[in-house]
Amino acid sequence: MAEYVKVAKAGEIEPGTAKLVQVGDKKIALFNVDGSYYAIDDTCTHRGGPLSDGMLDGKHVTCPWHGAIFDVTTGQNITPPAPGPVTSFKLRLSGDDIEVQV
Repeated sequence: MAEYVKVAKAGEIEPGTAKLVQVGDKKIALFNVDGSYYAIDDTCTHRGGPLSDGMLDGKHVTCPWHGAIFDVTTGQNITPPAPGPVTSFKLRLSGDDIEVQV
């Protein structure tokens, strides 16, 4: 059964930036897009690049290893070389806490 887990405080992620968090064995990239928060799998589907280290442009993050672009709001891959999307996680704010459903 899925549950929400506190992973960060809202103030820790400035607009236009990302933060890597780990829940169990899952690496999750949290993004702040103009005050809205999103969570996707941190591992690029191409060669495993860390998406939390990528360049965020609006709602798109570019993998720092080979340039694949993903939509952080859905996890959908936008450009090659990524062969498919990454997992998108539901999240919620509880006060100042960001909680991700895992």
